[in-house]
Formats: sequence, C-alpha cells, structure tokens
Amino acid sequence: MIDPALKGTLNVLGSVAKTSSVRRVVLTSSVAAVAFNGKPRTPEVVVDETWWSNPDFCRESQLWYVLSKTLAEDAAWKFVKDKTFDMVTINPAMVIGSLLQPTLNTSCAAILQLLNGAETYPNATFGWVNVKDVALAHMLAFENPSANGRYLMVESVAHYSEIVKILRELYPTMKLPEKCADDKPFPPKYQVNIEKAKQLGVVFTPLTESIKETAESLKEKNFY
Repeated sequence: MIDPALKGTLNVLGSVAKTSSVRRVVLTSSVAAVAFNGKPRTPEVVVDETWWSNPDFCRESQLWYVLSKTLAEDAAWKFVKDKTFDMVTINPAMVIGSLLQPTLNTSCAAILQLLNGAETYPNATFGWVNVKDVALAHMLAFENPSANGRYLMVESVAHYSEIVKILRELYPTMKLPEKCADDKPFPPKYQVNIEKAKQLGVVFTPLTESIKETAESLKEKNFY
C-alpha cells in the first residue's frame, strides 16, 4: 500500500513540476491522514485540518492504509513547498452514495455488507460523506483562487449501529444485523470541524440521504 501511494503521488507531482502551465494541483487525500495520532477521540474532541496522523502510531497499530495516506500527503506538501504551482488537499472520510463505476468500492462495501444479510455489524465509528459532495469540493478547490491547505469532508461521525438504525427506518422489512460483532464498548463519536469546507461552498448531503442513495445504487447495480 505504501509504495503505490507515496511513489504514485510524487510521480504525478514530478510531472506537474515539469509543466509550466499547471498552476494548481488538487490532491485527493483522506481523513486517514488526519485523525490517527493516538490521541483519544471523544465527544468533546474536535478534529480539524491542523491534525495529522502519526506515522509511528500507525506502524505500531499496523494501520497500513492510514500510514500510506499520511506519508503520501506529507511528502506532497514537502514537494510543492518551493514549486511554482500550489496545492490544495481534499480529506474525505468514508465516501458513500451513488456508484459511478460498475465495481464495488470499499466504503460502499461497508453498507452492502449490512444489506446482504450479515448477522452482526462492526464495532467501529467512522466519519461519512456523500461522493457528490467530495466531487464538488474538488471542483471548488480547483476553481477558487483563495482555496488553500486542507479541507475535511465529513458530514457525520456515526457508529455502525446508527447506520443500521437508519437502514431499518428506510427499509423496515429488510433483514438487517441485530447485534454488534463484539461486546466491547462502542468507540465514541467525536466532532469534526467542517467550517472550512462550508466556506468553500460545500453544502453537505445529510447522512440518511447518502445511505439511501447508496442502498438504491447498490440494488440498481445488482449487488444485492
């Protein structure tokens, strides 16, 4: 995971550096590069763009995907420091909503698992955001000269139990998991400061709507 993320990002930026016409790069990063630093994430904690995931913590916790995104974004910022073009990063959480492609992506697979007759739901709390909001953020970051730095894209932070509850309200007759995968306490929810993304012009799609879009799209593409 680490080599493709790190080398791939630097390869693209290296090509941009040779092209005088490019004035801005919008890099798709992730909340993975933001929120994993070993600090407790509790209801009173507010994660913002100044947070960075800690590579040592990621290695100790064997969070290889998180490490790959963290190293890639960090290397990108160091690379563009003295270049003639600038960079803006978009840092989304779990991206759900309508699928553009015919294949299944990781975030929508998390919803599909719940719809496909799973006995239990994972004991995990994540940020969630609609793919259309993420796409819009990329466009706004590219077109707005004042856009700068990092933009966190998280409409809601929710535990899987809340996702199941929303699905049950949307589809009362569907068989959905009744219990959690383990008996451990639920990882707490935390806050994410998304004011910067709102100021850019992003209007976030509510989580319930995003989950409905995901479920309808998965059904339309015959995943369940």
